[in-house]
Amino acid sequence: MWTIVRGNYGTEDEIFCSLYCNLFQASPTVFSAGLDILEMYKPKPDRLKDFWASLQDMWLKLYGCSYPSVAAINGHSPAGGCLLALSCEYRVMVGPNYTIGLNETKLGIVAPKWFLYSMQNVLSTRETELALTMGRMFSTDEALKIGLIDEVASDKQDAVSKAEKFLIGMSKIPATARKLTKLVCREEALKWLTKNREQDLQQFLHFVNLEAVQKGLHLYLEALKKK
Repeated sequence: MWTIVRGNYGTEDEIFCSLYCNLFQASPTVFSAGLDILEMYKPKPDRLKDFWASLQDMWLKLYGCSYPSVAAINGHSPAGGCLLALSCEYRVMVGPNYTIGLNETKLGIVAPKWFLYSMQNVLSTRETELALTMGRMFSTDEALKIGLIDEVASDKQDAVSKAEKFLIGMSKIPATARKLTKLVCREEALKWLTKNREQDLQQFLHFVNLEAVQKGLHLYLEALKKK
């Protein structure tokens, strides 16, 4: 369950963006565990298509939202959870015991190009390549050091306070200039997925159904049962 902290806008897309302007997870230890592995393990074709299309829609709206966005990360944030945070302009993360990263390769999965774009918008090309190929999960302090997050908080409330402070600061900047600048910075990534949605979907469907990938997902789920 997402807990909404602030945001009051008008149109459907603006309301969607407002939900993410300042968000944190209600779970005490997990911001977002990422994509539901069960949707990808022995998947039903039509359901899997809807699943991926919904993720594409979410990213296009959040990454392309013209309003300021900030993630208050109060728990572990692997894979899709990291993608959510990267899609925001600013990230505040509770430390020191949580981790964040795009760890898809450790499950035998290749992160899509728009996942790469999201991380590359925050880190250097070299750091992005290493992080993705190694499937690395960063501690709060490590994430701050390389710029994956912007601030460290002592607890959830501190994270929310710092996130709101960022939004208040952004509200003082002329809106049109801020919106256009943000969208210009993110234009290449947004155009790529908009143009290549079907290609991206077909690549995902093909890859997820590979025997090696299904085997990797099976092993991962079995390991979770033992915890």
